[in-house]
Amino acid sequence: MSGEWVIGIIGGSGLYAVDALEDAQWIPVKSPFGEPSDEILCGRIGDVQVRFLPRHGRGHKLSPGGVNARANIDALKRAGATDILAISAVGSLSEKLPPGHFVSADQFIDQTRRRESSFFGNGFVAHVAFADPVCLRLSKMAVKAVAKAGGKASEGAIYVAIEGPAFSTRAESRLYKQWGGDVIGMTAMPEAKLAREAELPYALLAMVTDYDAWRDGEPAVSVDQVVEQMHANAALARKTVVEFVRALPKTRAPSPIDRALDDAVITNPEKFDRELVARLDAVAGRLFGRR
Repeated sequence: MSGEWVIGIIGGSGLYAVDALEDAQWIPVKSPFGEPSDEILCGRIGDVQVRFLPRHGRGHKLSPGGVNARANIDALKRAGATDILAISAVGSLSEKLPPGHFVSADQFIDQTRRRESSFFGNGFVAHVAFADPVCLRLSKMAVKAVAKAGGKASEGAIYVAIEGPAFSTRAESRLYKQWGGDVIGMTAMPEAKLAREAELPYALLAMVTDYDAWRDGEPAVSVDQVVEQMHANAALARKTVVEFVRALPKTRAPSPIDRALDDAVITNPEKFDRELVARLDAVAGRLFGRR
């Protein structure tokens, strides 16, 4: 999809609105995959349309496992989003990523267990390519935006996604570090995978709040510690969103991710589950000539 940008922003812990939006209005968007986390805040920054969705809902009413990622991605697609910048609070598994630092995730290790992780299923089977799970052009722009906003950020991190809602044990934290993980969180998966299935280029900007539990002699991670750093991170994240949108090229060039489903569907059309196909009108409607 080329032409105009419509940027979907998924706000993580502490980021529940974008004050800089002009003509802002909260609009409910229904999804056949259930209830999204909240209404979508629709507005613009300059000439760029923005669709903001707080991942946990305003007031942080949803736990990580309670976030309906399918409904969220579907709703953003229905609201016209062409690309998604997701922002997430994370723990650090590296000395190089101290609290307050931002980093773009470029790989994921999925340790979640009880979440609906695909739009597809029996009657419409699709296998999207996911070896390179993020949009690098968005990731690079996001890191530059942090610097413009006055923060410190780096490119490239392996994000370990755990089920939660409890934080890791020390043994788990050290294991994830041995695996090569750089940051740990509870929400990036299956969100990133669903964005790919919906043909939405996706970047994740991780906001470090703590060092998780792998360091010897350090106190355990606590909510108080996380919330204090989270508020500081959120202020920088709001500025980053503005800088990110303002720096977008005037015209959106096509991305290969725009056509991620071209070679992904394996089910014979004669065997399509028509009810499932109907639910996919936003996610995969392009394949049926509906958009």
